[in-house]
Amino acid sequence: MRPQIVNHPENATEHALEGLALTHPHLIAHDPVTGLVTRARPARDKVGLVSGGGSGHEPLHAGFVGTGMLDVAVPGALYASPTALQVQAGTVAADSGRGVVQIVKNYTGDVLNFRIAGELAEDEAVLTEVVLVDDDLATDRGDADGPGRRGTAAVLAVEKICGAASEAGAGLAEVAALGRRVAGRARTIGLALRAGTHPGAAEPAFVLPDGVIELGVGIHGERGTGRVPLADADGLIAHLVDPLAEALALTRGSSVIAVVNGLGGTSPLELSIAARATHHRLKDLGVTVARSLAGTYVTSLDMHGVSVTLLPADDDLLPLWDAPVRTPALTW
Repeated sequence: MRPQIVNHPENATEHALEGLALTHPHLIAHDPVTGLVTRARPARDKVGLVSGGGSGHEPLHAGFVGTGMLDVAVPGALYASPTALQVQAGTVAADSGRGVVQIVKNYTGDVLNFRIAGELAEDEAVLTEVVLVDDDLATDRGDADGPGRRGTAAVLAVEKICGAASEAGAGLAEVAALGRRVAGRARTIGLALRAGTHPGAAEPAFVLPDGVIELGVGIHGERGTGRVPLADADGLIAHLVDPLAEALALTRGSSVIAVVNGLGGTSPLELSIAARATHHRLKDLGVTVARSLAGTYVTSLDMHGVSVTLLPADDDLLPLWDAPVRTPALTW
């Protein structure tokens, strides 16, 4: 077994959530019975925001519970959706009387269980709206009958911007429409130098030969859409920024919010180099970086890799992006 800091692999998620709550008791609380992560002090008289999904993507989503982002996170088991009853409990807990926006990454289990949970919550007089996040350019195959694009790191932008709007007093429909606009405009693509390894497992999800990297990876250990030779940082980031710019039809004079996201096993030094490369590549394309983030936000366990998310910016989104936020994983 690969050496890891775990007690028992089957308790890894529960122990991690307990540790997160013990580290930030003034921000969040963890209920070991329901598994929910909630604000330490529930917000009042605002639209509630709930998100969740399989664990293994930390700090997503539990790390983004707090002022200016989520009210409740519903963690499932590693890479597995929470149940509909868990999501229902999270949705009801997030409600302060003005309804709840469910932010859902596009995976079949999550979509199904959040839909059922929304119906169950509405039986308890909790109004709900759903924002589906489907930003992964690697899975954009133009097949209307397929599962569609996967939901990846753009969920961070959706949670941040919806959270700011909710704190400012926006109504249920307005917050949901804003989230859908952000999700519809953002795109992400990632690469891996090494796959992640499940707690207790001896081998990573897939093995790469020397000298190549996997392009277009998912956040559940999914293989990419192809392999390209290992290059320096500038070369690797160009493999991400160029297709994003093309897909978003960015031209000289365009402005974006850029998120450089570590996939769990990438050092801060490497992420800063990746951020530098992202800024320089966008500048070469004539695109202005209006705001940017570089850090570890949406991971695939300990995958050694990086993703880049670009969201075309405008005067409506930037004030919401800049609005104060205070969570365990994101604060300004």
